[in-house]
Amino acid sequence: MVIREYREYREDEILRLYTEAGWKAYTENPEALRQGYIHSLSVLAAYEGDELLGVIRAVGDGFTVVFIQDIIVFPDKQRQGVGTALLKAMLARYPQVRQVQLTTDNTPRTIAFYQSCGFSELSQIGCCGFMKIRS
Repeated sequence: MVIREYREYREDEILRLYTEAGWKAYTENPEALRQGYIHSLSVLAAYEGDELLGVIRAVGDGFTVVFIQDIIVFPDKQRQGVGTALLKAMLARYPQVRQVQLTTDNTPRTIAFYQSCGFSELSQIGCCGFMKIRS
């Protein structure tokens, strides 16, 4: 597996990835997803040869805050170290950033994954989070 910068947005493979992972809120508006990729702070991809395994996308300023917007791995490639490798590679790009944040599904599996990578739930560090979702 190789982690490299995802420079050329290829809609076919990204839509297939998000579709197979069940992230349909993103696939319902392909143009917004494309713009999100284009305007991201950083996007990294994991490949095995020419096969895309997964991607991680970060937004923010890269100096004081980085927000992990998406970390997504094809379902048949999950639990094989792809997500961990992507997350470690993204964190290594911004060692000086004090706040690396993310929002995820509230499931035992996702909580365990992010805790194993050194993340804490906001309530554990005296914080809370808010989100406004527009339909």
